[in-house]
Amino acid sequence: MSTYLLRRFMYMILILLGASLLIFLLYAMMPGDFVTNNFKLPAERKAELREIYGLNKPVLERYMNWMNNAFHGNFGFSLSQQKPVLTLFNDYIWNSFLLAITSTFFTWLLAVVIGVAAAYKQYSWFDTMVMIFIFAAMSIPSFFIGLFLIKIMAVDLKWLPPGGMLVTGSNATGMEYIKEVVHHMFLPVVVMTLLGVGSLTRYFRSNMLDVIRQDFIRTARAKGMKERVVLYRHALRNAMLPAITLIGFELPGLFGGSLIIEKIFNWPGIGQLYMQSFTVRDYPLLMGFTMFIAILTVIGTLISDVLYHAADPRIKL
Repeated sequence: MSTYLLRRFMYMILILLGASLLIFLLYAMMPGDFVTNNFKLPAERKAELREIYGLNKPVLERYMNWMNNAFHGNFGFSLSQQKPVLTLFNDYIWNSFLLAITSTFFTWLLAVVIGVAAAYKQYSWFDTMVMIFIFAAMSIPSFFIGLFLIKIMAVDLKWLPPGGMLVTGSNATGMEYIKEVVHHMFLPVVVMTLLGVGSLTRYFRSNMLDVIRQDFIRTARAKGMKERVVLYRHALRNAMLPAITLIGFELPGLFGGSLIIEKIFNWPGIGQLYMQSFTVRDYPLLMGFTMFIAILTVIGTLISDVLYHAADPRIKL
């Protein structure tokens, strides 16, 4: 195991180095930057700012400077926010994490339960309703669901707030603060769960249908085991193996998949900050966030491989 992990870490470093160079070059090739896009500044001031920020240097020199700073824990300075990138991450990323981890938990919980039940009751009315729901959830855009729920739940019924994380001007602390946050995050979590549960339920249903037809399931039933034990201890464990692959994409998806939702519900997360950075061409912040997603991706794939071995010891690392 230690030899495998050491080898994988070496591969991860090489992958991240290549990804950092590619991402930096792609951002450098994009037209305009934070200074040139500011039409209120005179040409002399723009030239001065480009000299201060190092935007007039060759691309490879800028990349080497960025990489040298990154090795020392400095991922750049946001030109639009006038703060270090890591400081902004610390201010916003936990809000995104709270939203994403909650929706991911409910998405997987509902997908497993509904997928197993739909596979067990194949071609029943329940299975038919599940399939209709799956295709509906997969085909409706996220912004439509979000705006529709805001219209019904916030504007018409006034049960929930339309957006934000806290009441404007709130000084709540302790349990009152937690209640306000939960109250405001209810709608975005519902939308994110609806968007993810459809495709994941279909995935679990398909895997379960393949597993419950195999001989070892018939043998377990022939031994007189309870149906719940057969389904959740034997069938579900084997059906989870293909789904482990998705875990590698869930980790970066925790922060990269909620960009539109955060914008719709005005949630103060890293996704909304990322969208704002695109508008003003704040490349240091964009570079830092994209590299953060790349790091999560390679870590997620490593976790998937280790979980494969843990779920089925016959799979060698």
